[in-house]
Parts: sequence; structure tokens; C-alpha cells
Amino acid sequence: MNAFPGFMKHPANKISTETQYTKGIEGYVFDGLDGSQMAFWTYQDGGKSAEHLHDYDEYFTVVQGQYTVIMKGKRIPIGVGEEFLIPKGTLHSGKAVAGTRAIYAFGGKRAKRVS
Repeated sequence: MNAFPGFMKHPANKISTETQYTKGIEGYVFDGLDGSQMAFWTYQDGGKSAEHLHDYDEYFTVVQGQYTVIMKGKRIPIGVGEEFLIPKGTLHSGKAVAGTRAIYAFGGKRAKRVS
């Protein structure tokens, strides 16, 4: 597969570009009753995310392509099928190669939908 299935990309769940740390990515969000969120992102043109931190844990797995986490002065490449946990309060950024798709879980509210 080279794209997430259509049911995962319903317009009502599309993430607003204003809440993205990476320009030019497409994302969709789903909310848990406990305040957590799952997000599905496609980095069509690749791109670098701005340095930021969260007050909750962030977990992700790469489905296609590669995402490199940059934190604590280290570059950590995450490939297909690999997973990574960024503890809350950890300053980080990252870079994706074009075509990367990843599934994220956040221990808090990370993304806002398009109005």
C-alpha cells in the first residue's frame, strides 16, 4: 500500500495545517475518551519538523519511508516497522523522506481538526 485507506482519511478528521510542526504534510486525527489521540500522517514531500516539546508522551511507528528523530544532539533514523517513544517534556524535531507515512499516539491532545 502507498496510502492510508480512505476510511482513515475522512474530511471530518483532517488535521488543520495551522497545528502542524511540519509544512506540507497531510494528517488525520482520532480521539480517545481519556484525552489521548492517534494521528496518521503522510509526508508527501518530506520535510523537517520544527523543534518542539509536549507535556505528554509521543509514540510512533513508520509504515512507509523513513523518519529521523533529532533530540539531545542525536539523529535517530526510524525505518519501516520500527517504533519510537519520545518522553513528555523532551525537546525534539525530525525529518521525513518524501512519501513517509507514520502512525502516532499521543498521551494528550496534540492535533486540532480543520474547522
